[in-house]
Amino acid sequence: MAWFLEIFCLLLLALAVSAECTSPAQRKAWHKLTNAEKSAYINAELCLMKTPATLGLRGAKTRFDEFQSIHQLQAYSTHFVGSFLPFHRLMLHAHETALRNECGYIGYQPYWQEQLDAGKFSRASILDPVYGFGGDGSRTTGCITNGPFANYTNSLGPGYEITNHCIDRRINDAISAFSAQSYIDACLAMRDFETAWPCIEGQPHTGGHAGIGAQMGNGVSSPGDPLFYLHHTWLDKVFWDWQAKDKAARVMKVGGTNIGPDFAPGFPPRPASIPKPTGADGDPGKVTTLTHVLNMYGNSPNKTISEVLDIQGAYLCYEYGEP
Repeated sequence: MAWFLEIFCLLLLALAVSAECTSPAQRKAWHKLTNAEKSAYINAELCLMKTPATLGLRGAKTRFDEFQSIHQLQAYSTHFVGSFLPFHRLMLHAHETALRNECGYIGYQPYWQEQLDAGKFSRASILDPVYGFGGDGSRTTGCITNGPFANYTNSLGPGYEITNHCIDRRINDAISAFSAQSYIDACLAMRDFETAWPCIEGQPHTGGHAGIGAQMGNGVSSPGDPLFYLHHTWLDKVFWDWQAKDKAARVMKVGGTNIGPDFAPGFPPRPASIPKPTGADGDPGKVTTLTHVLNMYGNSPNKTISEVLDIQGAYLCYEYGEP
């Protein structure tokens, strides 16, 4: 009975909070933005890349690095676990807020509608060298050679390393096919969180990361490529689309394992200096719960999973425009 009362109270709280979101932010697909809107987003990201770090996180030199640090420090405790989707949802909101508050961006976080480019990432318009993120990496160095981020020096990665390096890519059109609509439909057809989450983290998540490859294909340091944020915002939309199919039953639902693996494909080995994944504050057991605390390492306030499951709640307060 106690667990029922806890869930009932959290649901009432979520409904009350949602009522405070009267004018949700509009997150749009990248291909629906005007060229001026695309340039504004790119310039805001470049601003984060030039703004000095403020939080003292391991190896970070810029504000852009500090968002990468959130992911690097917690890679094994935020993947292959039930907090995967809520964690990235909060991280995206923190990044969006920094673009707006620190770099004068007046838009909101766009997403890459990847199923439109599934199987042909190499020809995606989002990789345009002027109104996009630049193209594939050089076949000799791996570094991207055109676009607004071609000359950026990243301080973190690959993996857990702290080294100066370029943003590199190695596009694989075959693997990008995992972003296809058929895989999205399969995930949307799942009836509970415990099956929907691993489905989304499986093929669609893999298709975007490994389809771009190199930096994006590194499970630890992938936020060093700014495409990370548009990829994960698309996944967040897929998650919300699944939730919205039955809001009463799904919006405040979470579950799955709370203990990350010691090793995973695509993830470099965890050095001894990085703590072993053992759950999270507020969530000491082996199953992910609503009280699980999502750690942003100072980039934004930490939140519990229950506070970020409803994108139309008072804290997040956004919605997705259809492609």
